[in-house]
Amino acid sequence: MCGVFGAYSNTDCVAEEVYLGLLALQHRGQESAGVAWIDAARRVNVEKGMGLVHEALDQKSLSRTKVTSAIGHVRYSTAGGSLLQNAQPICANYAQGPVAIAHNGNLTNLTELRSSLESRGAIFQSTSDTEAILHLVAHQPAKRPLDALLYALERARGAFSLVVLLEDGLVAARDPWGFRPLALGRRDDNYYISSESCAFSLIGATLVRDVEPGEVLLINENGLTSYRLGIEADRRWLCSFEFVYFARPDSVIEGRSVYRARQEMGRRLAREGSSEECSSGGDPDAADFVAYLPDSGTTAAIGYAEESGIPFEAAVVRNRYVGRTFIQPTQRVRELGVRVKLSPSQELFADSSAILVDDSLVRGTTAGLVVAMVRECRARELHLRISSPPVKYPCYYGIDTPSRGDLTAAGHSVAQIAASIGADSLRYLSKDGLIGAIGLPGDRLCTACFDGCYLDDPAEAVPSGCGVCSCGGVF
Repeated sequence: MCGVFGAYSNTDCVAEEVYLGLLALQHRGQESAGVAWIDAARRVNVEKGMGLVHEALDQKSLSRTKVTSAIGHVRYSTAGGSLLQNAQPICANYAQGPVAIAHNGNLTNLTELRSSLESRGAIFQSTSDTEAILHLVAHQPAKRPLDALLYALERARGAFSLVVLLEDGLVAARDPWGFRPLALGRRDDNYYISSESCAFSLIGATLVRDVEPGEVLLINENGLTSYRLGIEADRRWLCSFEFVYFARPDSVIEGRSVYRARQEMGRRLAREGSSEECSSGGDPDAADFVAYLPDSGTTAAIGYAEESGIPFEAAVVRNRYVGRTFIQPTQRVRELGVRVKLSPSQELFADSSAILVDDSLVRGTTAGLVVAMVRECRARELHLRISSPPVKYPCYYGIDTPSRGDLTAAGHSVAQIAASIGADSLRYLSKDGLIGAIGLPGDRLCTACFDGCYLDDPAEAVPSGCGVCSCGGVF
């Protein structure tokens, strides 16, 4: 998962606006950040570095950069390591002119593409899958850059939401299956492309619409021109985890408010009640209050409290100066980060029965440490509620869960997980409940991390006995 942002204007300088857009998308990646633009000499320039946006980039310098089109990227590595050479945008000045690419998603046919390109002389400078797209463009020197880009994207498989800078203008592109969100915004005659609509409000722009799956949008002095990739998708595969965790709650994706979707997840979780898999212990219906794991569990906890009638308390305090722990690059940093980031209120939890709501339980790191900290506050009962289904399968489309061994729900029952993290009971939202809360048809959502049904059915990823998934096609 990464964040991309692009800006185009006929009159205004936009490099600093791209910086601000990246600040609004910081939750999507904290390892590196970069901004690219094309100068008056027809050369592509890039400023990028490791760390958060304000650490990696010089806002003052960008504010003095007089360009009317620029793109930016914040990175959380899912393909390629956390290295400066993998920081984006990836740029080149090739035979047909300058090009810069910022990419959110993972290419599932990277091994095939890279092998083919290297056999034709391509020399890769990074381990990022995005560089394969750049090489595919450069290997079509007889085509104009936009046509070469269309050619490249029609040979890519998997998830890609891109902003690309060419001499022809700013380009936005989304894979035909629509795995990752991409939105078009506008302020007066200025156009913006963003991974999420939440970035538009910071620069005074408004959401126009989503970039459609399979659409390539060119923005230049002639306005907007829409192209279609020559790949037809049987159905859409918008990542349901965007609504669960990744996206900011004030974003709108495919016409659905992320905030309202998460609130409804909490309500449905409260309505669904106990399941056969739920561990037993205490009486959650008689809990003293509902609390949350900040920040992504907050909205679901509000919905749970509203539906159950149990009072809501902000009983776990977050240190605002510590970033997301799920997207930290190592397990050790994730574990240390939880204790630094979260602090339960001893006054509220002492001798109380509490329901603790979180958005998801992936590795179990955060939940286990928070439950332990709450136990230190002498809580009488602690019931953990998860506003999404168990994450049992790895994601190949842009989430950092590369193997089932990383996923606590892959090899343990709900009762075993509850016991291992020290909760009196544990309950997940059902897959049907999640789909209903998002409010989009099930055949427009990817739920592979919950049910193992993949678009391309990689043999190593299909659960035993699943066979060919009936909910989607193959490449």
